[in-house]
Amino acid sequence: MNKPVLQLNDKITAYKLYLILGALFIASLVVSNLIFQKFFHWDFFGIYTFEISVGILPYPITFLITDIISEIYGKKKANQIVTAGIFASLFSLLILYVSSRVPATSWSPVNDMIFNTVFGATAIAVLASMIAYLFAQYIDIQVFHFWKKLTKGKHLWIRNNFSTFFSQFIDTATVLLLLCSTGIIEWDRFGKLLENGFLFKILVAALDTPLLYLGVLLIRKRFKLGLGEELKLEY
Repeated sequence: MNKPVLQLNDKITAYKLYLILGALFIASLVVSNLIFQKFFHWDFFGIYTFEISVGILPYPITFLITDIISEIYGKKKANQIVTAGIFASLFSLLILYVSSRVPATSWSPVNDMIFNTVFGATAIAVLASMIAYLFAQYIDIQVFHFWKKLTKGKHLWIRNNFSTFFSQFIDTATVLLLLCSTGIIEWDRFGKLLENGFLFKILVAALDTPLLYLGVLLIRKRFKLGLGEELKLEY
């Protein structure tokens, strides 16, 4: 795709926007790993009752952001954000490990038992999520750009939804396989959680398509990008 050369002020603005999107991406990813042990029910207008982890709530945001970055900044910059997310997850895992090893005081509102109950399985969850995340995000970016090339930059909704549907199924299945095999979740819940998680992500992906169009439209207008054009950031 064509990549117009930016003036200095536009380049600074483009980098700031890229950093903001990256920060939202990493925050959503790390938080989803920290809160995953709480599960809830959601009745979708009496049509279907979801039984899912709260960790799934911020996770679709990561795919929305990588799709925006892929569309505006290109495959390379999207892959860089994904790689940054891996390091952020590893760093959060290190902080949690150190925190769990430090003994709580007698007056601490959260004692060692409570802390370990809430965050004790986080290490396994982060590792499971990272493996699934690697597969899903890189596949999402590859499929997104496959459809972008095939449609010559047209039909954004096709590449957004098709790439997300495929990658989200891989992500959900991989995480559940790893969590069930390590005993964090019982195997008899695998099928139901896979169905719930995948359907929820499909629903969110469909609902966030207007947000993707709005975000891409505003950014294209700001930087005067044509259909299929990407911003050129050299470093």
